[in-house]
Amino acid sequence: MHTATTNPAPSSPAILPAVDYVHGYSDREARRLGDQADTLAALLHEGTAYPAGSRVLEVGCGVGAQTVHLVDSSPGAHIVAVDRSADSLAQARARVEAHAPYADVTWCRADLFDLPFPDAAFDHIFVCFVLEHLAAPRRALSALRRLLRPGGSLTAIEGDHASAFFHPDSAYARAAIGCLVQLQADSGGNGLIGRELQPLVARAGYDDVRVRACTVYADRTRPALVDGFTRSTFTAMIESVREDALAAALITEADWDRGIADLRRTADDDGTFHYTFFKATGRRTA
Repeated sequence: MHTATTNPAPSSPAILPAVDYVHGYSDREARRLGDQADTLAALLHEGTAYPAGSRVLEVGCGVGAQTVHLVDSSPGAHIVAVDRSADSLAQARARVEAHAPYADVTWCRADLFDLPFPDAAFDHIFVCFVLEHLAAPRRALSALRRLLRPGGSLTAIEGDHASAFFHPDSAYARAAIGCLVQLQADSGGNGLIGRELQPLVARAGYDDVRVRACTVYADRTRPALVDGFTRSTFTAMIESVREDALAAALITEADWDRGIADLRRTADDDGTFHYTFFKATGRRTA
């Protein structure tokens, strides 16, 4: 594995309109991200493979949950994985080294809005579950565009929490989901950004922008999705903001507990769950 010396994060707070990562940086969250990536790899990474020798920038790699799948789908590509968190980068490096010790990955600690790369340095850029946490996602996409060579591609993947519907339906469960959406909005992020991807990417200056809806549907006939997505990804994601939701008085403790119980109920044998991710691709033309 090719490993670069990590770069110190820029110190100027004016560089990045900062948004706290609403789910936190706990070991539990790291496991959830891994469960999510592994469960959804076939769905989200379908059609994403980069040629041998190409330079690929992964922005906001976090704990490397998506990096391992990039390595699998594009074994001959050189991947530069960037994150602003030194702890996340350390976890990402360990995860990839354990999964694919000979992968060609460079790790870089840097701010998305102040990346230490020259113009047209990359053939492809991959951004997954990052834009929802930014106060200025269009500005971020515009900043990334300068790093693409003419003809290079962008792939951006985001969810939309309002696309969750389930059986048995529950107003309490929907209220708990709404707490996460509100907390993200209050911090400057957007948990509903998936539906905006096409105009967002196009207005950032990319051409030939196409968006594909990637639907997850889980019921008892798909036990891997019930466990990997309904329980370990989505419900765990909502559960992670319990203390913040209660502290902000967005919901009562009794209603929260009822909502989480009802979300868990959708993973029972007679339950169903649906969610939609959105995958956008675009190019920088000359």
